[in-house]
Amino acid sequence: MQDSSQYEEQELLALLHRGSEQAFEKIYNHYSIRLYANLLKLVKSEAEAQEILQDVFLKVWNNREQIDLSKSFKAYLFKIAENKVYDFFRKLARDKKKMAVLLTTTSGENVPDEANLFTEENTALLEKAIGALPPQRQQVFRLCKLEGKSYREVSKELDISESTISDHIVKATKSIRIYFENNEQALLGLLALAFCAS
Repeated sequence: MQDSSQYEEQELLALLHRGSEQAFEKIYNHYSIRLYANLLKLVKSEAEAQEILQDVFLKVWNNREQIDLSKSFKAYLFKIAENKVYDFFRKLARDKKKMAVLLTTTSGENVPDEANLFTEENTALLEKAIGALPPQRQQVFRLCKLEGKSYREVSKELDISESTISDHIVKATKSIRIYFENNEQALLGLLALAFCAS
């Protein structure tokens, strides 16, 4: 450790192995700042980085009796962090795929087999997003995108021009996308990043 010899770190790890909270706190204080900086660099979110950091040290504490004292603790710690980051990005990938299906559905394109990813949770969120639109835009969106009517049909039904309908659809889709982003459903693309332990 930076301010301790390897022997002192081994002593702390041995105490941690036996359940010492003081040893755990010292190890946490030594490694957490550096680890947090690496996490923040990868996930680009202070809240997410902090949550992953806590998950990492929670796992260290819960698995303290399985820590191999003959191996590098730093390597062990950063491997846990690496796995947590990969879990984070895998979740982003799953949610991004769900969002892609949602946007495909609302844009009127053919929906792929992955439509089963369009869960009840996503459907409820879509309903809330549509409900937040102005009344006429909401009506146009429902008629065109959810009921599958053509712009011409909706134009006659509502007695508004097709260009106005197109404008409503563009603005509605943008509003829905923003709504999902604000609800952490539209996600950043996956970053092909290796976890840097240096």
